Amino acid sequence: MTFEDRDERDDERDLALSAWRDAGIDGRAVRWDDPAVDWSSFDAAVVRSVWNYLDKRDEFLAWAHGVEQVTKLLNPASVLATNTDKTYLRDLGAPTVPTHWSSADLPHWDEYVVKPTISAGARDTIRTADRHVAEAHAAALEASGRTAMVQPYLDMVEVEGETSLLYFNRRLSHAVRRNPMLKPGMTLKDNARADLRDPAPDQVELAERVLSAIPQPLLYARVDLVRLPDGSPAVIELELTEPYLFLPYTPAAPKNLATALTELL
Repeated sequence: MTFEDRDERDDERDLALSAWRDAGIDGRAVRWDDPAVDWSSFDAAVVRSVWNYLDKRDEFLAWAHGVEQVTKLLNPASVLATNTDKTYLRDLGAPTVPTHWSSADLPHWDEYVVKPTISAGARDTIRTADRHVAEAHAAALEASGRTAMVQPYLDMVEVEGETSLLYFNRRLSHAVRRNPMLKPGMTLKDNARADLRDPAPDQVELAERVLSAIPQPLLYARVDLVRLPDGSPAVIELELTEPYLFLPYTPAAPKNLATALTELL
């Protein structure tokens, strides 16, 4: 399911639905927040471009738990509840980008990235070399009732970018190198651009270690990795709610998604 916005169109929707039809699955796009939808009439509901949940997360999660009572929800409501708040990084049990979870006593880093734990697409995110600016932004987020997370900006991201590994039903489908979102002059549209790449063995090992700790079924998962200054991989984000899956980047990807859905149905 999706949401309606004339300015934000899911350019993966038609690819996915076409691949599902080829696999014998009759799918259609519907709004998650449409009260007229009878979710019990579907064999499953697949969460996709629900980008407006940020403004009504409680309503979205209540919807997810309700839908799960009448049909299969992919990914499951418990996964969505955890994954829509980036505090999950504290409990991941795997290397992550160093994160300070308060506006107070910030570490001394060359540059800071400050953002709320419930966000997407760099919304309310800043990059600054000024520690006081970083503290003030984190404090403003906290004053608005949100949890702030502060991370060091990693220069090597501009050289290597972020590596995103795409898994469908826990099998690696493909991987891409993404542009760094917070590089000066970059836009969200630039960040959606990527190049196919073969992930390194240590990246695959880390991604699969992270996924192995999640007991629920996962139709899709995107594990975003960067390299720390010592060269080791670290998780910057684990996308299990509404990630861009880079389906147009390889002909096999839509079919891989359809195969995974068939298996989980």
